[in-house]
Amino acid sequence: MAVHDAHEAGPAEPRVAGIKDVAALAGVSLGTVSNVLNRPDRVSPRTRAKVEAAMAELRFVRNESARQLRAGRSRVLGYVMLDGSNPFFTDVAAGMEDAADEGDLSLFLCNSDNRAERESAYLSRLEQQRVQGVLITPVDPDAAVLDEIALRGTPVVIVDRTRTAATHCSVAVDDVHGGMIAVQHLVERGHERIAFIGSPATSGQVRDRREGALRALAEAGLGPDHLVDLTTAGLTVADGRNAGARLAGLPAPARPTAAFCVNDLLALGLLQTCVSLRLRVPDDLAIVGYDDIDFAAAAAVPLTSVRQPRRQLGRTAAELLLQETADPHHEHQQVVFTPELVVRASTHAAG
Repeated sequence: MAVHDAHEAGPAEPRVAGIKDVAALAGVSLGTVSNVLNRPDRVSPRTRAKVEAAMAELRFVRNESARQLRAGRSRVLGYVMLDGSNPFFTDVAAGMEDAADEGDLSLFLCNSDNRAERESAYLSRLEQQRVQGVLITPVDPDAAVLDEIALRGTPVVIVDRTRTAATHCSVAVDDVHGGMIAVQHLVERGHERIAFIGSPATSGQVRDRREGALRALAEAGLGPDHLVDLTTAGLTVADGRNAGARLAGLPAPARPTAAFCVNDLLALGLLQTCVSLRLRVPDDLAIVGYDDIDFAAAAAVPLTSVRQPRRQLGRTAAELLLQETADPHHEHQQVVFTPELVVRASTHAAG
């Protein structure tokens, strides 16, 4: 019986080609290869072609980690989003990626899942990786950890939230105005009893949207009792279905004829319940959502929604971050976009 050495049991590890191998094969200096990688405009097209051919033959992949170690900073931006299951945040991230790509940078996505401890862990990891900067939709915009990271040298931009103090750049939307135009639209269509579906405790944004709803009612001469709060545990489709069941269970005289949902996921869940209970939208219940995600227009009954400039929001935030990383005298800016109402089939004139 033949006995084989344990070291012969598997194939040898493939050798990774380095910059010296490329230089030797191309017949050029190490400096020339470095220039092809980092400053290609300094190398003649003929020499650059030789070096690139050698890289291809050797299957050379540059060691970005070593490059970052020498530079002391990576070519990466990090985005800590609040809820990876909500298409709103992935659309915002797409705008960030547009700006990062133009700057030859990568974007790392982290999902805090609306949990402060998970958010803190991601921030620590991004800082340890020496990212160029952090974009974040925070659980708490005023959290001290955001100040601490910036003080240690990693710029931070607040996305889709505002801070009490202007200590960071921020990009947000005027949510009071968004709440106003949503409810104004419903009032103009004859609705006087409107359900507010969401949890004001979830964020300042939701509180602002409710404040805007109350202002719209006041301008129409209607008191706050005309807004019926249906508080939800979260802001998911399932929470919207649950709110729909509770709304349908209200006595007919007290039941709202319209609903303003603080995001489109809640509105989609509410719409699902209406369909399952054979409540007609908009005849039995008019629905307005918020964010205008792609699913809003594609719903069984296309949803009227308050549109936020999601991609522009992300791009602007990333551009502010890149400005801050490039300019030590950068002045913090607070950018606020104005949302707009997109009217679809889920609302109509009451009658």
